[in-house]
Amino acid sequence: MIKSFISIISFVLAGVVFFMYTESAYSNTKVLQANIERYNQALEKTAELKKLQETLLSRFNAFSKNDIERLHKLLPDHVDNVRLILDLDHLAGTFGMALQNVTISDPASKSADQTVIGSIGAAKQKYDSLTLKFTTHGTYANFIAFMESLESSLRIVDLVALSLSPETQSGDSSGAKAPEASYKYDITVRTYWLR
Repeated sequence: MIKSFISIISFVLAGVVFFMYTESAYSNTKVLQANIERYNQALEKTAELKKLQETLLSRFNAFSKNDIERLHKLLPDHVDNVRLILDLDHLAGTFGMALQNVTISDPASKSADQTVIGSIGAAKQKYDSLTLKFTTHGTYANFIAFMESLESSLRIVDLVALSLSPETQSGDSSGAKAPEASYKYDITVRTYWLR
């Protein structure tokens, strides 16, 4: 009988120890194993991303510095109003023209943020734009050459508005060949950059 009694007490004690200590320790072990599995997956993902980063970096380094500079000029990652005006003025200067009365508008995203619909749509765009309005003077042939040069430049520029008016000329009564007519050009262009 004592053996039966000791067996029952031992069995009850084993049950109490199991439910009080072993079960909670086993549950904690399961949670720790799940955390270890998540961390291992994160480490594997990190290794994959590191490998992808190295691949992309090697591809980026394969580009020549000149090509990268041309890409930044084509679609810069910020707007540099002064550099844009200087570039356009230099381009116009090669054809004997100069920029005057330059006006730069606010970026499109800034004006779009003023409305509810604009603020919803602006967040989706990966680029922004601004308009640049200026006046220049010159012959029609020089103006055409300037516009063709602007069209073939690396910087993405859209012509938004253009108006031209003849400039008054003083007449020459000596009978010499009349100089080519000069015009005043009011030009508005839009340029873009990445956000």
